[in-house]
Amino acid sequence: MLDVVRLRVLAAVARHGSVTAAARELHYSQPSVSHHLARLEAETGAKLVQRAGRGIRLTEAGRLLAERATEIIGRIDSAAAELSAHVGLRAGRVRLAAFPSALGTFVPGAAALLAREHPGLRLRLTETEPPEALRMLRAGYVDVAVVFRYADTDPEAEGVRLTHLMDDPSYLVTSGVTGDLPAHRNSPWIGGCDRCRSHLLQLCARAGFEPDISFTTDDIVAVQALVAAGMGVTLLPGLALRAHRHPGVNAVEVPGSTRHVYAATYGEPPLPPATAALLTALAAAARATGVP
Repeated sequence: MLDVVRLRVLAAVARHGSVTAAARELHYSQPSVSHHLARLEAETGAKLVQRAGRGIRLTEAGRLLAERATEIIGRIDSAAAELSAHVGLRAGRVRLAAFPSALGTFVPGAAALLAREHPGLRLRLTETEPPEALRMLRAGYVDVAVVFRYADTDPEAEGVRLTHLMDDPSYLVTSGVTGDLPAHRNSPWIGGCDRCRSHLLQLCARAGFEPDISFTTDDIVAVQALVAAGMGVTLLPGLALRAHRHPGVNAVEVPGSTRHVYAATYGEPPLPPATAALLTALAAAARATGVP
């Protein structure tokens, strides 16, 4: 049977690509990390690491086991958190990943509500875009992922359950005359994250042109500053404008361009009490949040 401690060591080495960094993260000595790797190789009968200059790298077998180890450890940590949360929600933790404009709008309200209702429950927050948030969810690193999707977004992976929180319209953001999308076919455009950029390309294709994307950033402060400086136009969701609104930009809603915001969980119901409490808080905070 594989030793969980040694799997944690392998996962840390894979994550950092270094025995030294893995030892620092795990608070082990370097010889201890090397010993655990050697014992894991003996247990599995497979060569997991190989020397590469002054460092090491994982073999194909090592990469495969490290991927599985990451999933296993995530599930173990998740089970420990769920078990703790079952004690009347008086203790334990619940972990949430969310995209930036959600963290800048309704997530703080949900966090405050959760703290009032369950003061012993610790909430851990991670800021990340939907694809990575969903990977973290499936690996067991978070219990809930606040994500968004458009009508043309690919379906989520099997086992991911979505709870609808709100619909968030998109806005054409400019520094001068707004108009509609075709009016800016010759304007430079500023693109956002991969999912937003893909949606922008789809919208412009339906409008009969391909946007000239001159800049790319998912920082809502930076993108609006660029627009205000006359460097281009962009498409932003309402939550982003509510989280931050530059005084030098104009925004007009784009018909038929709405993203749908969800709280994603993984696995079959019933949900652990801490996860269910977080979903309730997110839904209440989302209802209380308007968009421009």
